[in-house]
Amino acid sequence: MLSESIVLRMPPTISMTDDQFFEFCQINRDLRIERNKLGEIFIMPPTGGTTSNRNFSIAVQLGIWSEQDGTGICFDSNGGFTLSTGAERAPDASWMKLERWNSLSAEQQDKFVPICPDFVIELRSASDNLKPLQEKMEEYMKEPGIQLGWLIDRKQRKVYIYRPGQEVECLENPDTVSGESGLPGFVINMNKVW
Repeated sequence: MLSESIVLRMPPTISMTDDQFFEFCQINRDLRIERNKLGEIFIMPPTGGTTSNRNFSIAVQLGIWSEQDGTGICFDSNGGFTLSTGAERAPDASWMKLERWNSLSAEQQDKFVPICPDFVIELRSASDNLKPLQEKMEEYMKEPGIQLGWLIDRKQRKVYIYRPGQEVECLENPDTVSGESGLPGFVINMNKVW
């Protein structure tokens, strides 16, 4: 059983186009695969039951708010996004305003979405190192359209709040975390995540 991420580095002569990478992921759909801006491919282990359950709780809370709010749509951890750097990422949960989603063609919506969501959440699993997740969050914050990001570290009971162009804020063991002005009215109950 895979317990840590595997990084595949490809020679420049073997680089895949976005369509080829999408097909590679479809052929290997049982694997959690991402690609960074350098073209390195990350194969990540499945999470354990506890992390999967907590990620589901996050997605449910975000989904309920999104349905009630009606101004955007949610994505689970299987949704891939192609960033402006060429990286293909799949946040654990994310949300995008409807007008941005509706500006995409049906073909763009059916593959890795070619824009970054407005809001992303990454949940640190027991096998995750914190530094690569922080680097991924910094990558999101440089993307057009991103408004807010949360890196939830269950191990340390911390929530790192990322906002474009601002210093990272760290909340220690919060009971709730607010979606602020980008997601008005969204408040996550952290007791269901810890």
